[in-house]
Amino acid sequence: MDTILAFDFGLKRIGVAIGNTMICQAKPLSVITATANEPKFAAIAALIAEWGPSRIVVGLPSHPDGTEHEMSARCRRFANQLNGRYNLPVELVDERYSSAVIAAKRGDVIDDKAAAIILQQYFDANF
Repeated sequence: MDTILAFDFGLKRIGVAIGNTMICQAKPLSVITATANEPKFAAIAALIAEWGPSRIVVGLPSHPDGTEHEMSARCRRFANQLNGRYNLPVELVDERYSSAVIAAKRGDVIDDKAAAIILQQYFDANF
């Protein structure tokens, strides 16, 4: 059984979800609100230390037709930073529509739920 952390990267917030390969069910875990790199990566390091994941999944945004989104390059960079800092395999998952399927009111923080959808897509495609 492997634990997997998933991230829905954003400039203001990063949603985090967790799941494992035994039951292949993702659940929202937390939202990181730090915008500066050091506090952001300190929060991520604490989650990695607590949960001991064997791999990380990062949502990769794109337009509905599959073309690159303006955030795509930033998400790839974030994924590379995670790999470099924590020496864990990182996989990118298409996150089109991950936020659109969540029932939320304007102003609700749904980043952790979006991360859970991204991780569930990963489980559904790979296990």
